[in-house]
Amino acid sequence: MGWHISVLQRAFARRGAAADHLSITAITAGVGIGRSFEAEGRVLEAYEGLLIRIIPDGSLEQIIFRMDALHCLEARGITVMNSPKAIEKTVDKFYTSSLLEHSGVPTPRTVVTEDFDEAMAAFEKFGDVIVKPLFGSGGRGMVRVSDWEVAYRTFRALEMGRYVFYLQEYVPHGDHDIRAFVVGDRVVAAMIRRSTGWRHNVARGARVEACQLDGEAEELCLRASALLRVDYAGVDLLRTSDGRTVVIEVNSIPGWSGLQTTTSTDIADAIAGHLVASLRR
Repeated sequence: MGWHISVLQRAFARRGAAADHLSITAITAGVGIGRSFEAEGRVLEAYEGLLIRIIPDGSLEQIIFRMDALHCLEARGITVMNSPKAIEKTVDKFYTSSLLEHSGVPTPRTVVTEDFDEAMAAFEKFGDVIVKPLFGSGGRGMVRVSDWEVAYRTFRALEMGRYVFYLQEYVPHGDHDIRAFVVGDRVVAAMIRRSTGWRHNVARGARVEACQLDGEAEELCLRASALLRVDYAGVDLLRTSDGRTVVIEVNSIPGWSGLQTTTSTDIADAIAGHLVASLRR
C-alpha cells in the first residue's frame, strides 16, 4: 500500500469514516446471478462513496470495463469521485484541449489527426511541437520535435503503429511550470516544478517549491476544473515568455506527494473532507 493510500485512510479515519483500499482491477460484475459488483470479496454497492485514486494501464477492453463499472455504480446512487465522466474527459488530452479552447480557457494551439500529411503540415506551421500520446501521464511518451527530418521519421513511426498524432505547439516558458491542486471550488495548494529540460514532472526529477498563485492563475484553475466537472484535480499551468498564463492539462487522478512537501495544508484531509461533505448533502 502506497503513501497516498495511507494518508487518505488516516484522513478519513480522523473524520470517523472507515476507508477500505480496493483495486479497480479486482472488480467482478454479475448480471442475473444474484450479485452485481464485487472486489476482493466486498460488495461495492455497500459503500456510500468511492474515491478513485488510480486506474492502471490496461487493454482497451479492460479500461472500458473498469469505466463501465464506475458508471453503473454511480447510476446506483453511489458517489464516485472523480466521476467516470470527468475521468473520461480529462484522460483524453484532445477532449480536454478542445473543451478548454471552446470555453475560452487559454491553452496552447494543438492539432490532432490520423493523417501523416496533416501532421507534417501542423509541424511546419508551428515549427516546434510537443508530440504527446493521446492517453498518458507523468510526462511519459512525450517528445519535443523542432527539426523537419526528425518530425518526418517520428511521424512515420507513429503512422506505422496506427497512433493518433497529437501535436501541441511548444510554448517558451523558462525552466518551470506550475501545478495547482484544486479540491471542490478552491485551490488548496500550488507549486513550481523546476528542471533543466522542457519537461517538469516530479516523477522525472523536477525540483519543487511553494507557489502563491495570482488572481488570474487561480481563476483559470477554477474555471478549468468547473468546466471538466472534477471534484479534485491537478491543473498544470505555463507562464509564457510574453506574460500569458495558459492551461496545459487537467489531471483527474493526480498525485500530490511532491506538492505536500511544499505546503502545510493537509491535501489528503482536503480530499477526504470534500468527499464526506458530498455524502452528507
